[in-house]
Amino acid sequence: MHIEAGVVEGAKMVLGYATATALFGATTKAVWENVKENGVVAFLLKTLIATAIVFSCFEILPHYPIGVSEVHLILGTTIFLVFGLAPAAVALALGLAIQGIFFAPFDLPQYGINVTTLLASMFALSFAAKKIIPAGVAYKDISYTQLLKLSVVWEGSIVTWVAFWALYGQGFGAENLANVMSFGSAYMGVVIIEPLVDVAVLAAVKAYTKTKESCAFLFDKQLCHA
Repeated sequence: MHIEAGVVEGAKMVLGYATATALFGATTKAVWENVKENGVVAFLLKTLIATAIVFSCFEILPHYPIGVSEVHLILGTTIFLVFGLAPAAVALALGLAIQGIFFAPFDLPQYGINVTTLLASMFALSFAAKKIIPAGVAYKDISYTQLLKLSVVWEGSIVTWVAFWALYGQGFGAENLANVMSFGSAYMGVVIIEPLVDVAVLAAVKAYTKTKESCAFLFDKQLCHA
């Protein structure tokens, strides 16, 4: 999902900074609401664990350059369902920043663009979850079909944003369009994998909550309780 250096250049980079700023504002609002509901310590713990997962996805799991970007298994639906919107959004921003600062400094100029792709997709996923998952259903009890729909929203939003940045930066030439199409086709293949990971994680949550009265301190409240 990284837009490579040189795809968007010059004055066009300003749009990435603007969209990132707007999404940081939305994330700050989500963090404030989460802290008011769950407390600072619980929020920090969830964010720390989620950040470790995101960073592992970026640096440890295989990732392949295809077309205009790279194909990653970021587990966005997983961290959203397990930790909630605010910890997941902050973890994505932090994980991307840590990767750029310590391992890929050549990606830092594109940070605004890449963090926009991730955060906008996370907020799209949060919105979709409210439509896909019926009221009164805890996340641990949702169906595979619902997980698949959430994964399609997450992966589809990432592909859409990457395509937007590529076309915005390089135009509608045949080569650029082919690169966009090859990336999109490869990335949507992740849709097959991520729901399977979610099924395994949610099964573990069910087993955990059988012996625990509450899991809200470690996990998002809606994961365990409707």
